[in-house]
Amino acid sequence: MDVICSILWIYWWVILARILFSWVRVEPGTALDSVYGVVHRLTEPVLGPLRAAIPPVRLGLAAIDLSPIIVFLVIALIC
Repeated sequence: MDVICSILWIYWWVILARILFSWVRVEPGTALDSVYGVVHRLTEPVLGPLRAAIPPVRLGLAAIDLSPIIVFLVIALIC
């Protein structure tokens, strides 16, 4: 169980990196773009289906994606 929890906590940090990437502009062709591509490929298989099942919450002109929060809660409950 310790190995699974360790992997899940690493994934937790990868999702957090994706959230942070969503707040900054990543220029195509840069090293940061390569890192973002890896982070996106690692997280989209989990976040994509959740996002499809639970649409973002609208707050005026903005929207909050709840899928990372749900994954964070699930990881916290498992570990």
